[in-house]
Amino acid sequence: MEGNFLFDIEEMIQNIDDAEVMSVFFPTFRRSLIIDTRFDDSAGPFVKLMPMARSPQDRMRSIRRMRPQFPRPANLTLIPWQRYVASLVESGVWDRILGRVRESGDETAIAACKTALSQLESLEREELVAAITGDNYHTLWSIEEDNG
Repeated sequence: MEGNFLFDIEEMIQNIDDAEVMSVFFPTFRRSLIIDTRFDDSAGPFVKLMPMARSPQDRMRSIRRMRPQFPRPANLTLIPWQRYVASLVESGVWDRILGRVRESGDETAIAACKTALSQLESLEREELVAAITGDNYHTLWSIEEDNG
């Protein structure tokens, strides 16, 4: 149980199957993977790694601005991912997301998924290095304080 968070993988996969638009967000490095599965003759699915939004309403507004050719999404599925990026793949969640994008047959969107996964892995590595080296992290207590 990575991160001590329980989750229902079957429910999550069902939500992915039903979603028009989803945001898989990674609070550890404040990024969201936005996947808009809608497509037509002129535009394929949208896949992009973005900064986390302040609220679901902000995310919906950003999607509307980026994809004005489509009507307001019927739904937005939010998936907080507090685990390692690799567990997206190991859990089958990534394959389900990729499968939704593949349904369009849009090779550009499929490549964007692969790029996004690579970027997520890189961000995670950078965050782990920062945590080990103390960059952007602050000590809550130290041995010196505890000995006093």
